[in-house]
Amino acid sequence: MIRAVKVAVFLACLIPFGGLAYQFFGPHPSDSAAWGIGLGPNPIEALEHSTGDWTLRFLLVTLAVTPVRRLVRVPALIRFRRMFGLFAFFYGCLHFAVYLGLDKFLNIHEILADVVKRRYITVGFLAWALLVPLAATSTAASIRRLGGKRWQALHRLIYLSAVAGVIHYLWLVKADRRRPLEYGAVLSVALAYRLLVWGRRKLPARAVSPEKAGVSAR
Repeated sequence: MIRAVKVAVFLACLIPFGGLAYQFFGPHPSDSAAWGIGLGPNPIEALEHSTGDWTLRFLLVTLAVTPVRRLVRVPALIRFRRMFGLFAFFYGCLHFAVYLGLDKFLNIHEILADVVKRRYITVGFLAWALLVPLAATSTAASIRRLGGKRWQALHRLIYLSAVAGVIHYLWLVKADRRRPLEYGAVLSVALAYRLLVWGRRKLPARAVSPEKAGVSAR
């Protein structure tokens, strides 16, 4: 049953990619040879924004798995967290590839100039770079090799990546900031939950009376 659900969820996660691919490559009545016409007058910008949006959405969904599974008491949801995280990386790679290949045509000088001069490019690159080691260590073999604690510590980078991604979006837009602020609000809830759990774990244990501990009152 879980296997069938995972296949269905996997296919559902590919729907945005399929929609973008069809809009970019698919035939259109006006001009079947014009790539990207389905995405509007600026198809490259539309691709960049769409893939960036889906990267953030999958990051937030990944971060939401743990609190949601605890709130609704469905432990099986944890089986989907890795998949969502890898799809966040997948759409992040698409976002990065569109920028490098279609926007800058792999012009290294222009890319480096962007990284230096435009802070939203710099923080966006950081957001993607932080996902690379997470994707590379997403296998069960990596958990065994690194050990559970070190693996968990490494994968907390997803929080930094999500923060950098939201900042990237905020610095990118110039007028309507509603969407990045919505992403930021969801991320804030996820971070607040994580801090709450961490704080509860760090609370000192209740003091035990000397009598109960079998120790002299002195």
